Order: sequence, then structure tokens, then C-alpha cells
Amino acid sequence: MKYIAIAIAAVVVALLPFGLSGYHQGLAVYVAIYFIAILGLNILTGYTGQISIGHGGFMAIGGYTTVVLSHYEHWNLILTLPAALGVCFLVGILVGIPALRLSGVYLALATFGFAVSVPQLPLKFSKFLGGSNGLHTDHSVTHLWLYVVSWSCAGIAFVLAWLLLRGRTGRAFRAVRDSEVAAASSGIALPIYKTLAFGVSGAFAGVAGSLLVLATNGFAQPSEFSVLVSLQILIGAAVAGLGSLWGVVVGAVFIGLLPSISASAPLIGSSHGQDVVFGLIVILVMLLLPNGVAGLLRRFEPLVKTAIKPGPEES
Repeated sequence: MKYIAIAIAAVVVALLPFGLSGYHQGLAVYVAIYFIAILGLNILTGYTGQISIGHGGFMAIGGYTTVVLSHYEHWNLILTLPAALGVCFLVGILVGIPALRLSGVYLALATFGFAVSVPQLPLKFSKFLGGSNGLHTDHSVTHLWLYVVSWSCAGIAFVLAWLLLRGRTGRAFRAVRDSEVAAASSGIALPIYKTLAFGVSGAFAGVAGSLLVLATNGFAQPSEFSVLVSLQILIGAAVAGLGSLWGVVVGAVFIGLLPSISASAPLIGSSHGQDVVFGLIVILVMLLLPNGVAGLLRRFEPLVKTAIKPGPEES
């Protein structure tokens, strides 16, 4: 059933842009960007139990990698994506090494500091990175091109995550999440797998950051990677359901489309009524789906198996 659902989703994604306007293609691009970022955070938090509020920092590094390579070195935009992936993988490893000493709320605060400090670097190196005015890529792209590239990257990221998590590495990740003591006694090298999870998660976020820069007309500036981006990714992962890949697309749709939906809602007595609507919807979803969409799917899975189970005569 899962494979059939994936095949149907792939066909829908492939045919969808031909029935959408440029504006709605742009919204679909943001859904793909958040899909990749939430997928990376889910690997780190959902499968190894390491809480992170710093993925906006990785996205900033990936985005500026694309801009710098395009603006100064005139790289093809497609080639900047694996470059951003590699750079953010190394940065994720570097962040993951000191994070080995932290856990729980302390790790969350440390990654929060990472998300706050990284977007300030372009202000420090303003001559090279454009400062608060930002930096522009050397190429421009169309909505359709960006849709194809972003959803292709999302599909590749999903396949890579699935292959990683279904094998020995994925079992080690889950063992670390369930009990570090039991995992270590079973011979699992905790520092290697916990650091690797940070690297993989950062690499996914780097690609998402590169695509985010391209989605904003190839323009990168610090305000695009504020702490709010990290919080949105965390909310999307919670809506999707931690420890499962199948709800990620719903979390991405929720975060990608909710801002535009809340913007069209009536303002509630304030110039920031949009934020009020956004927050109320998030609270409502968390109350209705405390375990995310993945928890809802697990609840219905026995019913589906019972419905498709052959009877005595059929078997």
C-alpha cells in the first residue's frame, strides 16, 4: 500500500505544474523545500533523539554557498546544490562533535545559538557576502524550472533517507534514540552515529537552503534565515510525526501553505493578526494530532490490514 501511495504521489507531482499558475508553482516549490528540511530534521530528532532548533543555520550556509559559487565563480546553479550538500555535511559533523556532550534542552539551546549566530556572519563579512543588502546569484530561473529541480531534489532526498534508515545505520539510529546505554552495550559506537546523524541532517538542510535562495529570485540575505525558519521546520516535523518518513509531506504542506492561508484570514484586532491565526492553527493541530500525521497513520494501519486480509475461503 505504501509503494502504491508513493507511485500515485510521484505521478501527481509530475503532472501538477502543468495545471498550476506561476504563483501556485512557487507555493509548491516552498512545499518541496520544507519537505527536504523536515526530512533532515526528522533523521536527527525522530530517529536519533537529538533535539535541534538550528536548522535555519544550516540552510543559511547552504544558501550562501549557492550564491557565492554562482556570483563569484559563475557556477551552474544545479552544480551548487551538491556543493551545498557537501559543505553542510561537513559543518554538521563539526557541530555534532561538541554536541556529543549535550542532550535534551541543553542541546536544543546550543543549536538555537547556532541558528541565531550563523545569519549574522554575512553582516560581519559584508564586503564578501553583501551584508544586510544581500547577494544575488549570477543566473535567473523560471517557476517551472525551479519546480522541477526542487521536487527532483525532494524525491532524491526521500530515497536516500529511506535507504539510509532501512539498513544497519537506521537500526543503529533507532537504538541510540531508544536507549543510549543499551545501544552502547550492543556495540554501537555512539559518537560515530550521533555525529553522522548531524552531518546527514545538516546536508539535507543545506540543499533546502540553496533552493530557498533560488525561490527568492536568487537573492540571499540574513533576514531570509531568521530563527523563525528553524522553528517552522521544527513545527513541520512535529506535525509530520517524529520517527516516520510517511508524514513528512503533510508537515511540508502544512508549513509551506499555512502562511498564505493565514494571511488571507481576517486579522484579529492587530497588525500581527496573521501571526495570531498561524499560532492558533498550530495549537489546534497539535491538540488534534499529538503524535503527528505518522501517529494517525499508525492508528489506522491495523484497520487497513484487517480490511485487506483474505478470508478463510480466499486463503
